[in-house]
Amino acid sequence: MSSHHPDTAAMDDHDRGLAHDLAVISGRIMERRRVLRLFAGAGVTAMVTGCGGSGDTASGSTSSTTITTGSTSTSSGTTTTGTTTTTGTTSGTCIADPAETAGPYPGDGTNSSSGSTSNVLTQSGIVRSDIRSSFLGSGTVASGVLLTITLTVVNVNSSCAPLSGYAVYLWHCDIDGNYSLYSVPAESYLRGVQVTDANGQVTFTTIFPACYSGRYPHMHFELFSSLTAATSGRYALLTSQLAMPRDVCTTVYATSAYSSSGSRLASVTTANDNVFGDNSTAQIAAMTPTITGSVAAGYVGAATIGVSI
Repeated sequence: MSSHHPDTAAMDDHDRGLAHDLAVISGRIMERRRVLRLFAGAGVTAMVTGCGGSGDTASGSTSSTTITTGSTSTSSGTTTTGTTTTTGTTSGTCIADPAETAGPYPGDGTNSSSGSTSNVLTQSGIVRSDIRSSFLGSGTVASGVLLTITLTVVNVNSSCAPLSGYAVYLWHCDIDGNYSLYSVPAESYLRGVQVTDANGQVTFTTIFPACYSGRYPHMHFELFSSLTAATSGRYALLTSQLAMPRDVCTTVYATSAYSSSGSRLASVTTANDNVFGDNSTAQIAAMTPTITGSVAAGYVGAATIGVSI
């Protein structure tokens, strides 16, 4: 296992260095801003914020787009299979998720690790619902508290209608705050792609992420227009993050497996986090999954991803 930790400012295991990664990230943000400014002229309010994790910085203020559907509520994510019902966000309103940079560890072809470019999206096996195991070389299964999370993708420009056939790439750190392919280069766990169903939903089985120094507990995701776009790599429509509910974090981090996360959580909030800190209250609410369950039985979560199409 590498000695480098994701909260370390210098990325010695990247062949071109963190400065190169940040330059790439900055370029992507500026291009998004240029395009979104063009959309703004047509009446669409866009949101662009910075991203974080180890060396990422926030990139300015944000604004939100809220679509109200009137007195009739629109369900943006309820799937019933047999006697089991999974519920996403059901509301007459939805909000577009703010764009965030992917951070230093996306594995999506935008940066390098250990002297080579990491693009897990082009690898066979990346399309999967259970992302706890490594699928490249190692078969290691990431340990941690079970979390099954359902994400519902909706179009904020069409009365919060669910978007079917879109691909979501989800990735996050392990119980030690490390990321596969980077600080644990031999592993490829806690990364996966799923395609939204007729209800706009994807479901991932994973573990609850740790809290590492300098960041509020989070998950990363990228949204693509199709599976083909996702597995080609580097064609994301939206890159953003999910903020884990603080009450659940407190409970999970009280367990011995997450022993170092508890003290780290004590010093960070969504308000002082360098990614979530400049988002509005409405944006933070949209980016925070609803999670129920227990450490012993595992947790079930749901969040809505709003995008302007």
